[in-house]
Amino acid sequence: MPVVRRIFSGLPEPVRFLINKHRELIRFAVVGGTTFVIDNGIWYALKLTVLQDKVVTAKAIAVLVAVIASYVLSREWSFHTRGGRERHHEAALFFLVSGMGIGVNLLPLYASRHVLDLHSEVADFVSGSVIGMLLATAFKYWSMRKFVFPEAGARPSVRTLRVVPEQRDVA
Repeated sequence: MPVVRRIFSGLPEPVRFLINKHRELIRFAVVGGTTFVIDNGIWYALKLTVLQDKVVTAKAIAVLVAVIASYVLSREWSFHTRGGRERHHEAALFFLVSGMGIGVNLLPLYASRHVLDLHSEVADFVSGSVIGMLLATAFKYWSMRKFVFPEAGARPSVRTLRVVPEQRDVA
């Protein structure tokens, strides 16, 4: 039995129901976690090396790379059963919404650096990686479902995870 199915079968029925019911949101969260690592890895690599004096620019570049990864993962995994638009229209809307998400993401960091004049690593992390990411994530999840991938069930879905009893040979 595959590992995921074995773990799933050990969960109580109400938890399995919730996981199946919110599968899309869970997948969106996994993609978000993955792009969070991409974003922060690139951001810190840039701001600690070639863009030390341009922290906001470094963050913008990092978020842009993370957005490209997010499109691929979102279309092919998180929202793989949703659609309703031609692919080029869907991609254009995705990048438009993501561009707006970048703005939402950068606002707390910009305010921290240039309005509140905070220049510490902690202030950068809290404003850029926690507050900015949370606001942008909420905005993007709503926008993706509402505008980019509006039609549920537009593409073939995968089976829901069910507990299948193991077959044992009784001899």
